[in-house]
Amino acid sequence: MGLVPPCFITEIVEKDLREGRYAKLLTRFPPEPNGYLHIGHARSIVLNFGLALDYGGECNLRYDDTNPETEKEEYPRAIEEDVRWLGFTPDRVLYASDYFETMYQCALVLIQEGKAYVDDLPEEEMSRLRAEGKPSPYRNRSVEENLELFERMRQGEFPTGSRVLRAKIDPAHPNFKLRDPVLYRIVHAPHYHAGDRWVVYPMYDYAHPLEDFIEGVSHSLCTLEFENNRAIYDWVIENLKGKCGLPHAPRPYQYEFARLDLSHTVLSKRKLIRLVEGGYVWGWDDPRLPTLRALRRRGVRPEAIREFVRRTGISRNEALIEMELFEEVVRDDLNPIAPRVLGVLDPLRVVLTNYQGEEWLEAPYWPRDIPKEGTRALPFSPELYIERSDFTLDPPKGWKRFAPGQRVRLRHAYVLELEDAVEENGEVKLLKARIVPGTLGANPEDGIKPKGVIHWVSARHALPVEFRLYNRLFLTKDPEEGGDFLKNLNPRALEVRRGFIELSVLQDPKDTRYQLERLGYFWQDPVDSRPEALVMNRIVPLKEGYRA
Repeated sequence: MGLVPPCFITEIVEKDLREGRYAKLLTRFPPEPNGYLHIGHARSIVLNFGLALDYGGECNLRYDDTNPETEKEEYPRAIEEDVRWLGFTPDRVLYASDYFETMYQCALVLIQEGKAYVDDLPEEEMSRLRAEGKPSPYRNRSVEENLELFERMRQGEFPTGSRVLRAKIDPAHPNFKLRDPVLYRIVHAPHYHAGDRWVVYPMYDYAHPLEDFIEGVSHSLCTLEFENNRAIYDWVIENLKGKCGLPHAPRPYQYEFARLDLSHTVLSKRKLIRLVEGGYVWGWDDPRLPTLRALRRRGVRPEAIREFVRRTGISRNEALIEMELFEEVVRDDLNPIAPRVLGVLDPLRVVLTNYQGEEWLEAPYWPRDIPKEGTRALPFSPELYIERSDFTLDPPKGWKRFAPGQRVRLRHAYVLELEDAVEENGEVKLLKARIVPGTLGANPEDGIKPKGVIHWVSARHALPVEFRLYNRLFLTKDPEEGGDFLKNLNPRALEVRRGFIELSVLQDPKDTRYQLERLGYFWQDPVDSRPEALVMNRIVPLKEGYRA
C-alpha cells in the first residue's frame, strides 16, 4: 500500500510519467514560515512527500518566505523538525528568498516587454478600481519610467506601501486574480534569511510559480482556495519561460485538492496565534492545540497522523472531518503497541480487613486478542486505591461496579466485597472491605459471580501522578458558530487529576505509551514529567462505552 491513497492526483502523476511528460516526479512542500505546522498541513506533507516516495521521485521542503513582517527564524527550524518527525526526509531544504535576485531580473523582463508597471495608487483606491474593473491612471507609464521607478523602489527611496509593481494583464478580466495583480510591494523590514538587502518583496502569486519553475517542480499541489490563483500562476510561467535564466520546458502545472478541516478545533494560523498570544493555552506545544508539536507532546504517534491522512483521502470535495475519526485512528494505532497497566485518576482508599502482608501477582501486559507476550509483577497489599466513580452507595439499575451487597473482581486479583463505607460531610472517604478467599485467579465456574471488574493499585507501592486529561478544545463542531470563536472555548479542555499508577512503569522507557485499563491511553509528558514527579498526558480516551 502506498503512502498516498489512489485519487485524482495519483492518476495525473501516473499518466504524466507514463507518457514521458517529465523525466522524474518532483514535488515540494512550501510552507510560509510565519507559524507552526498543524494537522491540516499533514495532508499536504503526506501528499507531496508520499508521492515522491511512491513514484520514485523527489520532494523539496521550500520555505515560501516572501513576507519579512510575519516570518521568524524559529519557524523554519520547527517546520523541518515536524516534517522529519512525521517520517519524511526532504531531498533539499530551500528558501524562496534565495531566488529574490532571479525574481527581480524576471520582473525587469516583464517591464521591458510592457507587461508590468509601477502603480502609485493607495491600497484602498487600487482595490476599488479593481472591483469596478477600471484601469489605474498609472497603467500607461512608459517602459523607461517604470524601469527607473522600480530600480528606485529597490534602492529604498520610497516609504513602505507607497508604490507597487503590477502585472499589465486586463483591469476588467472575469477572473479577479488577473485584474492587473500586484507582483511587488515595498517593505522596509529586515528579512530573517536574506537580511537587509531587499526592500521590495515579491507577492505570493508572482513568487510561487517562479520558485516551482526554478527548482524543476513537476506537479505543484495546492489547496482549493488557490484554484483561481492558477490563472496568474500560468500567466507568470508562460510569459517568463525561456527568459531570465528560466528553461523553456518542461514547466510545472498546478493542481488543487481539498484541505483537511477538523471539527472542534481551529486550523487557522491567525486564530492559533490569538490562542497562544492571548494566554488561552501554554504555547505552541500545548496538547490542546492541533499543531503537530502539540500532538507530539500529547503522545500521538506520527504513524497515526499518516494513517489519518490516508484514511480521509485526497479529493476536491471539502468536508468537515469529525474529531471522532481522528480519535479512532489514534486508538487503532496505539492498541497493538500500548501495554496495559493499572492506574487510578480519582482515588478512593480501600482498607482490606481480612488481608495482611503483601504479595506480588503476575499480570499480563496484553489482552487475549493481541498476540504478544509479556508480564509484570503487580504488588497487592492491605490498602488499595480504586476509582471513586467505581463505587456508589445507591447503585442504579444495571450497575456493574462496586456497591453494598455487590461484589466486584479486582483486575488480575481477588473478588472484593464491602463491609463498611466511612462518610465525612456526606462524602465517602474510605471503604472497608474484604477479599473473598480462594478467588485469586478463579475461573468463572467456581460459583463466584462478581458484577464486574474494576482497576486498582496498591496504596503502599503506587506512584503518585499528575494526570492531564485533554478534551476537545471547543464546545462546538464549528468554533465560529455564534460569532467569536473564543466564546466557544471548552473550559474543560484540560482537567488535572492527582492519582496513582502502578510501580512497574518506572522500569519502562519514558516514551512508552500505555493503556490504563478502562481509562484511556497515556504517556509521560516529555517536558514536565520526572521520575520523582510523574506527569502523564491522556493521549486519547477509550471508545465511548468501553469503560463499563
